[in-house]
Amino acid sequence: MKQPYSFQGIPQSRIATFDVYSVGMQKHHVSAMLEFDVTEIRRKLMELRRAGKKVSFNGWLIKVIGEVMKQHPDAAAYLFSKKKLIIFNDINISILVEKQLGDKKVPIPLVIEKANEKSALAITLEIENAKNLEFSEREIVLTKRPPLYERLYYFFPGIIRRAFWKWMLSHPRYAFKKMGNVAVTSVGMVGRINGWFIHSSVHPVSFGVGSVVKKPLVVNNEIKIREVLNMTVLVDHDVIDGAPMVRFLQTLTGYLENQTELSPEKLL
Repeated sequence: MKQPYSFQGIPQSRIATFDVYSVGMQKHHVSAMLEFDVTEIRRKLMELRRAGKKVSFNGWLIKVIGEVMKQHPDAAAYLFSKKKLIIFNDINISILVEKQLGDKKVPIPLVIEKANEKSALAITLEIENAKNLEFSEREIVLTKRPPLYERLYYFFPGIIRRAFWKWMLSHPRYAFKKMGNVAVTSVGMVGRINGWFIHSSVHPVSFGVGSVVKKPLVVNNEIKIREVLNMTVLVDHDVIDGAPMVRFLQTLTGYLENQTELSPEKLL
């Protein structure tokens, strides 16, 4: 008799995802659901690719985020104590790279170090190279060789694994070294979704990048069909208040839409 159900194994690397989500839900993030008109940006990136300069949209976006965070470093600060923040000079951005594991694809973090100092082209190449790297199922972060205790991470019970994440967040210099101070999660690379997703993160600031979809917008008092990027931004209210948070988001909007300072040509 055929069973009315079946079982499917969970990749070991997914265990860290479960733990991050559990710990991240305890942070005091404020969610901002935003839309950005990226029509002109995508057109310029297409022109660059035709000229042989293969800068991906995500590579350019991470570069822009790095530059914006450099102007608003307090938004990427960690709590050092109840009375003090620690603000790092560099912007290290953690992103997820899909890796083939057997017959499945699993997301593995990659830290783009000093993203504000690298070009969009260099970031694009770094992501592409990471996709081709071989990795162990027990690795927590790509390109960072895990010490013995991290390789044993997946064998510990859940309460100990989550305690490790809490300990790391209480030691921000170690947390910054391992996972940076900014996170970018992009489901737009996988498929097209006309909407937003509310993710979870243990980082001070995190960007949930959705799909680029065509929508009618008012441009110069005319309704036009434009390419719009949906994005959710999580900002830790423990490290930044409402007013500087709004200024940070205004800078992000201006850089993504106006391109006055960070046009694709200037970021190569």
